[in-house]
Amino acid sequence: MNQGKLIIFSAPSGAGKTTIVQHILKKYSDKLEFSISACTRPMRPNEVEGKDYYFLSTEDFKQKIKKNEFAEWEEVYQGQFYGTLNSEMNRIWETGKHVIFDLDVQGGLNLKRKYGRKAYALFVMPPSIEVLELRLRQRNTETPESLSKRVSKAREEILVADQFDKILVNENLEKACSDAERLVFEFLQK
Repeated sequence: MNQGKLIIFSAPSGAGKTTIVQHILKKYSDKLEFSISACTRPMRPNEVEGKDYYFLSTEDFKQKIKKNEFAEWEEVYQGQFYGTLNSEMNRIWETGKHVIFDLDVQGGLNLKRKYGRKAYALFVMPPSIEVLELRLRQRNTETPESLSKRVSKAREEILVADQFDKILVNENLEKACSDAERLVFEFLQK
């Protein structure tokens, strides 16, 4: 099978990576397709199975780990697993497109290590932890406990930003999208 390239966007939760990835997908819909991750967390009211995530039971997820069905996986929060199924990447490559990811930081680094120069890993950096916390609060999806966990995790994730190919600061969303567009275009031309 002819494997394409991998474009990986990682960031702390609330940094804006999903919005940037959606922008890139609209711009390069003929070249890129979004990799839908698998996870064990409960489905949120606005989410759709097979569109937002493949929602698996913890038992199913662990079975797939044993069978080496993941390109990468991580226990992101206690008891909550996330991963990229090999079958999902192969499905996209079979269409002749490249795969674009919206992944947690560790998942992004794991894919970058595994695929080397075929992968381009971008870290979306929030302007500050305070701005990140405000963005998370404005979502109205977090409990005080989950907000605290995400902010704490963000502090740790920012420490490994330099392991990515490029750091993209999202202070102004329009500029961040424009910069991401240019960087992705340049990588796809290589």
